[in-house]
Amino acid sequence: MLTVERQRLIRELLKQQDIVTMQELIEITNASESTIRRDLIQLEKAKVLKRIHGGAARLQGKLVEPSVSEKSSKNLSSKKALASFAANLIEDGDCIYLDAGTTVYEMIPYLQAKQVVVVTNSAYHLDLLIENNIKTYLIGGAIKHQTKAMVGQGAVISLEQYRFDKCFIGANGVHLEYGYTTPDPEEAMIKMTAIRLAQEAYVLVDDSKFNEVFFAKIADLREATIITNNIKESLHKALQAKTNVKVVKA
Repeated sequence: MLTVERQRLIRELLKQQDIVTMQELIEITNASESTIRRDLIQLEKAKVLKRIHGGAARLQGKLVEPSVSEKSSKNLSSKKALASFAANLIEDGDCIYLDAGTTVYEMIPYLQAKQVVVVTNSAYHLDLLIENNIKTYLIGGAIKHQTKAMVGQGAVISLEQYRFDKCFIGANGVHLEYGYTTPDPEEAMIKMTAIRLAQEAYVLVDDSKFNEVFFAKIADLREATIITNNIKESLHKALQAKTNVKVVKA
């Protein structure tokens, strides 16, 4: 099969099932593993897909954003591991910002024994913060129903009243060239402001977020430390050249 035919087939398969394995592609195209690997590298450079362990995944649309309920159940064990590691960075007496990310949400139970003050833009986090008896300030603004996050000019003005020892945020995409991104410019503005107001900034992302790019830029990679789980060694080295990276074994 010619290269152009194999790559067209790979594109069509990804439209149908989002993820394809190396073994599937070998069987369907009757090509060798090294040939398929070269095809995937070329298609990744052409921004058609991203390579993952054992195959490839379709890139998400730049405006696609699942709801909180859809996101909260995905990769839960990884999220809990990242959250536990991040919570251990917090010291008694810290003022911290928690954004509306679902991995950040998993940090809350680990804060129960700490003497901290939390500022958040997440209405979704409130019940768990209250349940754990954590002193909390919810910023103002308009509520975005899909993510239950406070956004807009009012949220930015409200956030500007505070300064943080540490902030912890989520991102939909992490890319070597385009930095941290998210689908909604209003949410990006809140995350960007929180990073600016914090002495130390951390972005919590599982490995599914790498090489994804969304509509709105939050910050350059160097502006926050990445806390993540298993990533390819080559990607780890490339990221470390631009920022601090903490890899947590989930």
